Amino acid sequence: MSERLQTTKYGDDRLVKGLLSPYCARNWLVNFKLAAFLGVAFMRFVLVAVSVFALASCSLPRGAPIQSEIIGKEAEERSDLAVYRVSRETLSSISRWPSPNNSAAYSWPARGAPAADRAIRAFDRVDVTVWDSEEDSLLSSPGQNTVQMQSMQVSAAGTVFLPFVGTVHIAGMPHAAARTRIQRKYEEVIPSAQVQLNVQPGTRGAVSVVSGVSRPGPITMEDPDFTVLNAIATAGGPSARIDNPLVKLIRGNRSYRRPLEQVMANASYDVVLQPGDKVAVEEDKRYFRSLGAASREALIPFSKADISALDAMSMIGGLSDIRANPKGILILREYPSKAVRADNSGPDNTRSVFVIDLTTADGLFSAGKFSVHSQDTVLVTESSVASVSVLLDLLRKIAGTAVDVNKL
Repeated sequence: MSERLQTTKYGDDRLVKGLLSPYCARNWLVNFKLAAFLGVAFMRFVLVAVSVFALASCSLPRGAPIQSEIIGKEAEERSDLAVYRVSRETLSSISRWPSPNNSAAYSWPARGAPAADRAIRAFDRVDVTVWDSEEDSLLSSPGQNTVQMQSMQVSAAGTVFLPFVGTVHIAGMPHAAARTRIQRKYEEVIPSAQVQLNVQPGTRGAVSVVSGVSRPGPITMEDPDFTVLNAIATAGGPSARIDNPLVKLIRGNRSYRRPLEQVMANASYDVVLQPGDKVAVEEDKRYFRSLGAASREALIPFSKADISALDAMSMIGGLSDIRANPKGILILREYPSKAVRADNSGPDNTRSVFVIDLTTADGLFSAGKFSVHSQDTVLVTESSVASVSVLLDLLRKIAGTAVDVNKL
């Protein structure tokens, strides 16, 4: 009995020793790790599945809308929105539509013709020289044959006072006509009198360059063909701090505006100035908005007189390489109610969306001729592929794997 018990004891010892052998221990550790890995993988699978269902029930984070969200079937059926495709067929009619706001509605006076002889004005100064050959002259002293009356100011009523003649009205008269009138007045008392007249323009014959130039101030117009560009050049030219200068002309109770670029390019805009005109060079305050999958989201000021949609693409730094949909460039514009037309001479609705496709030659050429107006919104829609990339990236982070999306 004792021997059996001892054998059993030895057998148990051998069993324990077998279990504790290096081979069995290594197999046991492998099996344990495999079970742990399968458990973790199962938990990851469950977590990924839950995440997929959660993401399916909500919207993915995006920085821009997809094109179908703005101009899909639901949007096209709405009565408060008009959608237009920008192409060669539609450009001709769209270009004739009214301007959506007053910022681009420039007004400018006619150039005008320079006067053949500048008229004398109130507050001008005149020099009158009278030649008298008579021995007993009323004006000259013995041995003198000329009398000079210098720097006489023309009164507000347009008259000057001359000795032995009295008050003579000369305002509004050309130089030659005023000289003739003064001489006839003197011939009544001095038959041999000859008159010479010189005119110095006064403050009423000046224009003022108010701002936006190197040397603002009044400028006396001695040339009857003194124009806007002459005034700006005389004042030292436009300030270098103004990127897109705009010329403002104040004449009487009216104000006119025109980009300096257009004034310099078109001679008919270089108007002849009139006394009392005021000229200012200002910065063009027009802008458009850049939103969506663009390289730059901001208020973009106009850098020149006319901006096309293709220019706008360059000004915003182009499209985002991984997010943008080049087929869905949207120009959002709001027209005043008076601009709405039913005969194709204006938009169908105050709220209008213009769609540009940059993946075709017609779309690129049309974008180069489509004008962007002040306060337009240039929206670059996001590609649907970008949303898929976001989803895969989220799943990769959730699963904790190092899967490269680009290799899928």
